[in-house]
Amino acid sequence: MSVSTQASGAQHWPDSWKVLEHGIRSGRYTDPAFMRLEFEKLWSKVWQAAARLDEIPEPGDFTTYDIGDQSVIVVRIDANTIKTYHNVCPHRGTALSAGGCGHFKGGKIICPFHGWRWNLEGQNQYVLERSQFRGGNLQNSDVALREVHHEVFAGFVFISFDRNPQPFDEFIAPVRELMEGLAIGDMHHYWWKSIPIESNWKVAQEAFFEGYHVPATHPQLEPDAAEIIFDGNPDAAAEATFAHKNVVYENFAYGHGRFFAGRNTAMQGQSKPQQGAVDPVDVMADRLNLLVTGMDAMVLAEDVELVRSLKGKPIPEGSSLGGEYVKALYTTAAMQKRPMPKPVPEILRMWGGEIFIFPNLLILPQAGNAMMYRVRPDPRDPNRCSFEIFSTRTYPAAVTPPRAVMQQVTDPEDPEQVLQIPRQDLGNISRMQRGLHSKGCKQIWLAVEEEKMILNMHQELDRYLDDSQPAAGARAA
Repeated sequence: MSVSTQASGAQHWPDSWKVLEHGIRSGRYTDPAFMRLEFEKLWSKVWQAAARLDEIPEPGDFTTYDIGDQSVIVVRIDANTIKTYHNVCPHRGTALSAGGCGHFKGGKIICPFHGWRWNLEGQNQYVLERSQFRGGNLQNSDVALREVHHEVFAGFVFISFDRNPQPFDEFIAPVRELMEGLAIGDMHHYWWKSIPIESNWKVAQEAFFEGYHVPATHPQLEPDAAEIIFDGNPDAAAEATFAHKNVVYENFAYGHGRFFAGRNTAMQGQSKPQQGAVDPVDVMADRLNLLVTGMDAMVLAEDVELVRSLKGKPIPEGSSLGGEYVKALYTTAAMQKRPMPKPVPEILRMWGGEIFIFPNLLILPQAGNAMMYRVRPDPRDPNRCSFEIFSTRTYPAAVTPPRAVMQQVTDPEDPEQVLQIPRQDLGNISRMQRGLHSKGCKQIWLAVEEEKMILNMHQELDRYLDDSQPAAGARAA
C-alpha cells in the first residue's frame, strides 16, 4: 500500500489507520507506510529512553542508541556530566561508533576512516591536512560533534531529535512523582536482554498494558481462574474472583499511564483461602517463587527467603502477613543501607503494577526491584521489533553496582535464554502479528477499562502523526 506521508491531517489517512472509539484498525500495525510516518513524525521528535546510566559508569564510556536510520552516541564525561552526539563524523559521514557500548581511550573520539579526532566534549582536536579544507580556514567549531537534546532522569538518558522539543519537565510530569517515589533512579543493573520479536513494536508492548491476559497466558500464576477458562463454566460470579478484577488503570497526559492492584495481591501477602492446614507464609512464598523461577526479575530469590523467614512468627494484632513482609523488607534494607521506595500507600500499591512512559518504556516495580521493557521498531519491517528486558534492583551501600551489559537472545523459544513467563508472553505476540494480516481482521477490539491504556497510547501517537492536531506541549495536560 502506497500512501504519502506528506498529507496533512488524519482526514487523509486510509480507514486501515484509524483509531476508533472501541478499537484500533489493523493497518497501524502492518502497513509499511504507517511505519514510515511514525519514523518521520514520532521518533524524530518524541522524548525517548536512549540509555541506562549503568551502561556508562566511567568517564570515557559510551553506548550507542539506534532508532530507525538515526544513531546517537551517549558519552559519560565525568561523574555528573553526560553528552549525546549524532553518531557521525562531519567529514565524510562515517559512524563514529560501530554500535553497542565501549570506551573512548584517553578521552579521544577518533574517526576510524581518516583519523579526525574530538575530545569527550565534542570539540575537534585534529584534522589531517586541515589546510586543504575550506580554503585553509576550517575552524574547530565548523566540525564540532553535533549534540542531541538530552535529559537524565531516573537512571535513564532520554533524548529528543527535535530542534525545539517539548520541555522534558512537562513531558515527564504525569509520572515523575511515582518514578521518584519508587526509587527507580536508584535501581541498577541485574540483567539485560534484547530479544528479536516477529511483531510490530506496538503489538509487543501492548501485550503488557493490562493484567487481563494472565489467567490464559500464565495459568501457573492463576490456576483457579485458568481452570475456569479452559475447563469450567465461566460466568460473572466466577470471573469476580479473577485477579485482574483488583487492577485499577489510569491514563495520564502525553500518552503515559499506569495500573496497580494495591494490597489485594499476592505481591503484598494477600492469598486466597486454602483448604486444610496450609501455612499462609508458604502460600505467599510459593506464589512469589513462581515469579523468581519464571522471570528472575521484579521478585528475586532473596525476597522469597525473606518471606519464609516469617514462618512461625506471630502476626501482631492489626497487622497482616503482607504488612510484616513489608516491615521485614524495610528493616533489612535499613541495615544494609539499601535504597528503597517511599513506604507510603500511593507507592506501595504500585508493587506488582506498571508505569508506562510514552512512547515505548514500561516500568514494573516491586519492592526494591523493577523490571523494565523498552521496545524499538525494526528500521525497515513493520512486522519486526527489538524487545529489551532490563532487570534492575537497588543494592546495599557496600556493593558496587555492576556495569550493564546486554545479552543478545538468539532464540526466543529457548528456555535457557528466555524464562517461562516472558516466553509465554512472546509466544502470543508473534501470533497476534500474524493474525493482524488476516483478511478477516480489520480492527482489534479494546475493553473499555482493562485496555484503556492502549487507546490512550494511540490517541497520543496520533497527536504526533496528525499535523492538524496541536503539537505535544502546546495542549493542556
